[in-house]
Formats: sequence, C-alpha cells, structure tokens
Amino acid sequence: MKTEANIKEIQTLEDFKSLYFSDQEGNIICEECCTLAYQAGVGFLEIFTLENLSQLPTFTEGKQTRKQFYTMILITQGQVEEVIGYTKYVFAAGAMYFIGENQLHHIQRWSEEVKGFMCLFDSDYFLLCLKHQIKLNNFPFFQFGQKPFVNLSEREVVMMKHLFWKLNNEKCQKQTFNDDLLVRMFLNIILLEAERIYNHKKVETPFVLSRKEQLVARFQLLVNQKIIDLKQVNEYAALLHVHPHYLNDVVKEMTNHPASYYIQKQLLDEIKSRLIQTNDTIAIIAGNLNFTEESYLGRFFKKHVGITPIQYRKKHKQH
Repeated sequence: MKTEANIKEIQTLEDFKSLYFSDQEGNIICEECCTLAYQAGVGFLEIFTLENLSQLPTFTEGKQTRKQFYTMILITQGQVEEVIGYTKYVFAAGAMYFIGENQLHHIQRWSEEVKGFMCLFDSDYFLLCLKHQIKLNNFPFFQFGQKPFVNLSEREVVMMKHLFWKLNNEKCQKQTFNDDLLVRMFLNIILLEAERIYNHKKVETPFVLSRKEQLVARFQLLVNQKIIDLKQVNEYAALLHVHPHYLNDVVKEMTNHPASYYIQKQLLDEIKSRLIQTNDTIAIIAGNLNFTEESYLGRFFKKHVGITPIQYRKKHKQH
C-alpha cells in the first residue's frame, strides 16, 4: 500500500486539469467548442474522451489520487485496470464505473485502443439540477460499501453513449441559465438511468469489504439517514458500538477526512438544498434541521461556506 505522502489530493477541477493537461499557454481548452471550458462559480461539470486522456503521458502513470468530487466513466472500447479503494478491477467495453468523492483510486493500465467518456462533477453542481431530487450519496454506486460499477448491454451502451455526447454538446453550447439547467438535467438523467440498470442487475454475491471499510460504509450510511437528529461523532459511534476516537481514526485512515467532516458536509448539503429548492425562511430551515437557534445555523454555514445562508440563496436560487 502506498503511503499517504504518495497520494495526490485533487481538490478542484482546476487541480485536475493542471496536473494532467493544458495548452502551451497554460489555459485549459474544451476539445469540442475550443473555448475556455471552466468558469468560476458554484459547482462544475467537465467531460473528456478516454482516447484523448490516454494520449496524456502523465494520466496513466498510476498516480494514487483522491478527488474531492465525483467521477463516472463509460468504456465503449478497450480495457481499463483501476484500483478503487483497495480493490483492483478490470473493466472492459460496456462497463460503466463510478468513483465517489474522496474515494482513493489509481489507474494501473489503459489499453491502447481504449475509448469512452469520463465525466467529473461536484455535489454543488448536481444540487442545482432539480427540486426534490435524489441526493448523490443515495446512488448505490457512490456508496462506500457498494460495488462501483455496472456492465451494460449493447443497447444500454448505445443509450449511454448518446447521453454522454448530448451532455457534452449541451455543456459546450450553453449561453443562458436555461441552457445550463438542461446540462444539469442530462447529468441527472445519466445517473438515474445508471441507477435503474444497476439495481436491475444487482448480483446476489455480496461486495467484500475489510472490517474497517465496513465500519466506514455503515457510518456514512447512518450519517445519510440520521443527520437531522444526530450531529456528533460520539452519537454515531454509540450506534456503531465503537469508541468515538476509534471511529474517527478509521474514517480518517480510509478517506483522509475525520468523521466530523462527513457529518458537517451532509448537514451543509441539507441546508443548501433547502435554501435553493424551497422558499422556507432561515428560521424554519434551522428548526427543521434541529438547530437550537437560527443564529447557530448562520454561523455554522458561514464558517464552512464563506457566505451567509441569505447570500447563498440570493446567489444561487433558481427562478
């Protein structure tokens, strides 16, 4: 196992692009529309073809990385060997696989003829897709304790290939808010279609995890289910029948973040979704999320996001 010092932490899309490729001027160019593809703002989405990524000498060197955003890959030709977590997978044409936020992984080998798509996006971008939508950590393939791939039929590959092409095309052509909303909706469609196929093809063989991985998976599932009522590491440790320090150490070992990080992030996502997707007052949101005072929610939110809940709502509210 590689040491923590050898793991490349990729926090933003710009980190990813700076690490692997840029033009001679240092700018990142979108291959389809030949314009600067990334614009500063809340959330991002980017798509690359596997055949173009495979031409980058630094991309397939096997760096062990951990990205603070989500990845989904569709393979239409060739073969990929990749380690996700501590499990090695060999993906062939027709496979679609997923790497969750902060999931340790590294590429071991891409075949020369590999083709397909890679899509990178963060939770803030997905949050703005639709009202009352499923949360990212509810998709089974992004959950720590579930297998991170699904094998598609020929018909399903054709459908997914078209959806990825459409997603990229809309992203490159977007000029208005409605254009961007359409991009987000295509992202949502891909994930929902992948989930439907995944659940239909779910195998009976259990996904094998180490004891530590099992603990992290159970912890993250509990946070997803009980964040409104439980906000302290010791409360989750009690449900898992382990000492809080042990839970924190194992989560940090497996994900590079303490247990409190996942509690805070889930709570922030809950607040953001209610700010954007409802007209509830801050006081109502605070009450529904069991904050003792509205001012406490405001301080918590500003500490981690950098702006107040009202400022966030005004900046990102969909009209």
